Amino acid sequence: QVQLVESGGGLVQAGGSLRLSCAASGSIFSINTMGWYRQAPGKQRELVARIISGGMTNYADSVKGRFTISRDNAKNTVYLQMNSLTSEDTAVYYCNLRNGLGASGSMYWGQGTQVTVSS
Repeated sequence: QVQLVESGGGLVQAGGSLRLSCAASGSIFSINTMGWYRQAPGKQRELVARIISGGMTNYADSVKGRFTISRDNAKNTVYLQMNSLTSEDTAVYYCNLRNGLGASGSMYWGQGTQVTVSS
């Protein structure tokens, strides 16, 4: 099993910044993908950004140039630096870890952290 603990959400004004953190513990493979998803009220959960243990990243088009995902493999921690926030970024943000590569690996979710951007 893998446990994911998120922190860093909160209320911020439009144009501001927040940094989310997610610490993973438990049965973590050396090769894994960690990422952030978000779910706004009435909408489906969507990928925000993800990063493979080797460092390769990909982002949703809506956050490219504003958000940066990074990780500290020694700490099994992933970060999401969010800049130039808009009301469209308001959502519950969930940390995700998938062990191994590909779609067959076990996947785990954090409990979610609320990000609210006021306009």
